[in-house]
Parts: sequence; C-alpha cells; structure tokens
Amino acid sequence: MTLTNRQWLINGRPIGRGLIDDDFKLVETTVGDPGEGEVVVRNLFLAFDPAQKGWMENVADYVAPTEIGEVMRGSGVGEVIASAHPGFAAGDKVTGMLRWQDYATLPGKELTKVPDDDLITANLGVLGTTGMTAFFGLNKIGKPFPGDTVMITGAAGATGSVVGQIAKLAGCKVIGVAGGEAKCRWLTEELGFDGAVDYKAGEVRAQVKALAPGGVDVLWDNVGGPVFNDLLGHLATHARVVVCGGISRYELGQMPAGPANYFNLIFRRAHMEGFIVLDYAAEFPWARRRIVEWIRSGQLRYREDLQHGLENAPRTLMRLFHGENFGKQLLQVRAP
Repeated sequence: MTLTNRQWLINGRPIGRGLIDDDFKLVETTVGDPGEGEVVVRNLFLAFDPAQKGWMENVADYVAPTEIGEVMRGSGVGEVIASAHPGFAAGDKVTGMLRWQDYATLPGKELTKVPDDDLITANLGVLGTTGMTAFFGLNKIGKPFPGDTVMITGAAGATGSVVGQIAKLAGCKVIGVAGGEAKCRWLTEELGFDGAVDYKAGEVRAQVKALAPGGVDVLWDNVGGPVFNDLLGHLATHARVVVCGGISRYELGQMPAGPANYFNLIFRRAHMEGFIVLDYAAEFPWARRRIVEWIRSGQLRYREDLQHGLENAPRTLMRLFHGENFGKQLLQVRAP
C-alpha cells in the first residue's frame, strides 16, 4: 500500500504576534503499510483549539516541545484503513493526535475507538477534551451550588457554552460574556443562559452589575486580559475563580498584565485556581457517559463550526483568534 499524504509542517514560531501563513508549510509524502503494533488512519475531521498556538511557541510545559519541520499537532477522528495491531480492524473509527495530514500512522496504544454514530464529530468537542474540560473544571474547582451566579467569559465558544449548560443543570443562574449580538442571543434564546454580556458593546462593568447585582459566585475565565480584570472586581464572598485559558495571551504571544483587581480575592475570601484537564483523564469514561445522556435527552446542546479541506487548516486555526468561529472549530479533511 502506497498513498500520497499531504502534511502541514510547523514552519515558524509565532511568539509576540498573530499567526501568519508562513508559519506553516504544506508538503507531500507517502504512506506505506503499518509496522508491528501500528495502525494507519485516514483522517476525517480535525479539531482546533487556541492552545495549539502555544504549542508552536513552546510555552506550554504540559506537552512535549515542538520542532520546526514536524507535522502540526492536532486531535482528530478518522477511519482505520490498515492495522497491524490486534485491537483495531479496517473500518474502525478512532480518535487521537492524528495531526494535520491526510493519513496518520500511529501505535495502536495512542488511539481510542469511538462509536460510528451521529455523534462522531462530537468526540472532538463536547465528548472530547472540550467537554471534559467543562465538566471537571466546573465540578472539581468551580463547585457550583444551586442558586449560585456563574459567569463565563468566551461563553459562546465550545468550552464556555458547555460550562454554562452544566451550571444550569446544577441549578445556577448563568451569565455568559461573548462578542456580538448574535452570540449573546444564542446563549440566552437557545442554550437557556439567564443573561449575556456583550463585551463589544462596551461598558462591561455596568452590564455585569445589572445582571449580577449580588456578585459572581463562580467565575470561569477563558480569555484573560481586561474583561477578566473587570470581573474579578465583582466577585461575591467565597467566590471560586476557575482559570481555564487565556485566548488574549495566545494572540499576543506573551503574558498579559496581571489583573489589578486581584486583591478582591482577599476582600471576598475567594479562591482562584487553574487546571489541566489531563489530570482527570482516569475519570473521562464516566463523564462522557453522563454527557451523552444529557445530549440524548435534549438537556445539553452543542454547536460545531465546520470548515472544509486540509489545504485550509492554517486559516481554520486563525479563525479562533479573530472571533470568527461559532461553536467548536472543526475541519473536514477532504471537502465533501
């Protein structure tokens, strides 16, 4: 078996600036038969996350450093086309770090079988690390109680939208921060959020005060920067602050200025904690089952932003930093 394999290679380090086309290089190689214990997977869909830019910069110490010239990392879902591993057969659907390419040859131990059903792409979002991040970050660190006010930045994104819905299931009042009227309407009208702050409309502090006059009990931050600082100034007593990500930092390529309102953690006897979702990997299976139940019962909704064609992978990643995606950013490797 010999197949032509398109691959996107890392060609630059976008430190202190946004991504550009020249940060990536498209090449063609060939794929042969799998070696002992290996599996050849035809990539179907790839997932995109802001953290991928951090991987290119080598600022994330929870993953191995990247090298210029290596295939760009990214999780995906695909179909086994050849296997030299007893646990996999042609036709199996799998997820793993498939990278930006048409075909991935990997040890079977690095792949996970998934059902071939209508939730196949959800394995890259709400049933993948996105959903696990929301589930464990909120329940292990946010610890929501019925009646709490939960506020989420980047709420219309893949992670934030799931956090808000899980908080609603826990009996909380949920307010999302998003950019633009359309995203804010989606949060309140379709996902059932109790309110939404449009940071693009200005006067964020006034909007927050009107929607959460008693303060914020659980603050989930995906963004960092000025909006996060404003929200720290509106915490309720004994608030829990969950630091999940910082898309503002990913775009700048450097750490933003420290929040001026951090002293409010003392005044409000609040708790602020960051986390890496992989710390809870042993518990993923039962959380996934719970989320599937919520989806099937209509209690949890998710949205996917699907782009097409491997040739568009760099531009698809850039969409995240321009606020163009609406839901989990995915790419179908071969255009339909």
